[in-house]
Amino acid sequence: MHAAARLIWHWLIAVNEHSLHSPFLFNFYNNTVKSEIAHEDFNAIEKLRYQLSKSKEKISVTQLGANSKVNNQKVRAISDIARRGISSAKTSELLYKIIRDFDFTHIIELGTSLGINTLYMATKSTAVVYTFEGCPETSLIAQENFKITGYSNIKQIAGDLTVSLPDFCTQFSGKIDLAFIDANHQYEPTLTYFDQLLSITHSKSMIIIDDIYWSAEMTRAWEKIKDHPQVTSTIDLYKLGIVLFRPELEKQHIHLMA
Repeated sequence: MHAAARLIWHWLIAVNEHSLHSPFLFNFYNNTVKSEIAHEDFNAIEKLRYQLSKSKEKISVTQLGANSKVNNQKVRAISDIARRGISSAKTSELLYKIIRDFDFTHIIELGTSLGINTLYMATKSTAVVYTFEGCPETSLIAQENFKITGYSNIKQIAGDLTVSLPDFCTQFSGKIDLAFIDANHQYEPTLTYFDQLLSITHSKSMIIIDDIYWSAEMTRAWEKIKDHPQVTSTIDLYKLGIVLFRPELEKQHIHLMA
């Protein structure tokens, strides 16, 4: 009910390019969000998605975050995860377009799952994708998928994010361009991830948070992040929330038609 009510509210207040006065936001919406891409570039990845959706193999799922809304079983079929537990092709394509259009090269993903989003992001050959997954068996499936598709610019980091992410942020010597948070769908962990990632971002970085209206708890975390003093603007696409730190942008929170 929460997600449905928020969807109605989003569509009532969402705007299009005619209401965007910031040149950056206008260009981002028209040239990135609304742009068309050659879908054949992802045929191999989408073929893999289809194969996973038909797989009868079952794995033991280690649930470290909020329970799934559709299947809380500890043993789940890979086909069930592929059909219900990973992002749509539309979300994957948007991540790819952002990385391409802004020439992002240092990417973090929190929540590998089966690795489909990871592969889309790794399509940019000059990028390095650091992907974190807390479930050991899911991580192994993703690892096999990376081998099948032949991507060598993916760095997998397995284990509990409460340990692996702070360790990474402490040891990482550079700055990240993009972080995609699709992990523990709870209030405190989401805010903790965001705060930890801030230590390795720069003014042109983007942090994208998935499922911001998945629950009241996730929405509360999203509202808290919007108010953070380092955040200059946010873009609400209903499914995703995009956080910007660019100093030239005035403080504003835009709901856009996706």
